[in-house]
Amino acid sequence: MRRVNFDLDVLRTFVTGMELGSFARAADRLGRSTSAVSAQLKKLEEQAGTPVLRKSGRGMVLTEAGETMLAYARRLLELNDEAASALHGAELEGWVRLGLQEDFGESLLTDVLGRFARAHPRVKVEVRIARNTELLERMTSGRLDLALAWDAGAVTPHTQRVGTVPLRWIAGAEAMAAWPRDDGEPLPLVMLEAPCIMRTAATTALDRANIPWRIAFTSASLAGTWAAVAAGLGVSLRTPCGLPASVRALLPHETVLPSLGELGLCLHRADAESSPAVERLASIITQQWQGIPLAA
Repeated sequence: MRRVNFDLDVLRTFVTGMELGSFARAADRLGRSTSAVSAQLKKLEEQAGTPVLRKSGRGMVLTEAGETMLAYARRLLELNDEAASALHGAELEGWVRLGLQEDFGESLLTDVLGRFARAHPRVKVEVRIARNTELLERMTSGRLDLALAWDAGAVTPHTQRVGTVPLRWIAGAEAMAAWPRDDGEPLPLVMLEAPCIMRTAATTALDRANIPWRIAFTSASLAGTWAAVAAGLGVSLRTPCGLPASVRALLPHETVLPSLGELGLCLHRADAESSPAVERLASIITQQWQGIPLAA
């Protein structure tokens, strides 16, 4: 089998185009002409030995081989960037105060801190796990340098939208369907203490659908929420991020409960021009986030 050495510069163009949803935008972002980008995509397909893109209407979408290529391209670029950072990581020093949701404690934080610490051992990271309201308050009061928070409509001066996450009803791992049942009992909800974006979204949607509900369990933490849902005390509303094995996200066809669409996720910076350490951590968070599966 012929060995293929993929061109990392080409892979970066490919990944950037897919993330921006347009190779014309990728050309602007990377400072290249559209013809140069087209030539790079042609080179990628030659190296891959198969088409990675196909026309769909006026745009381009990934082929099955392209989906595989995109996943590997992201991993190769992450490793490349980590190696480059590791060689120059000693140059970065200081302190970064990071805030994020409890949802990302296991699904994102471990990998992010590991990558950052290996590349920048002289930078100390202080992490605050908190609810959305507290994270934004800490950002505006200057007590955080960087925060990953749900998009609840409130913005800080320096906000970057990272992506969207599907909202799902959450039930015990063994449950095959959610309420309401035929016995007419109100839907039991397991929710975080108010104020809570998910709690408000759930009750508003149920009221609009004329589905009676009651708060069966209130928790101050996600751990308590998951324990109550796993015990069968009710259903909750959350995203597929960071779910333990004891609960699962119900797909729309598995429940008669109303669909709630998606929730935005934003990365907030304290300053327009952040320190190199803050920018590097923000970059790693963004890269790591793109690799989290959100099919549920």
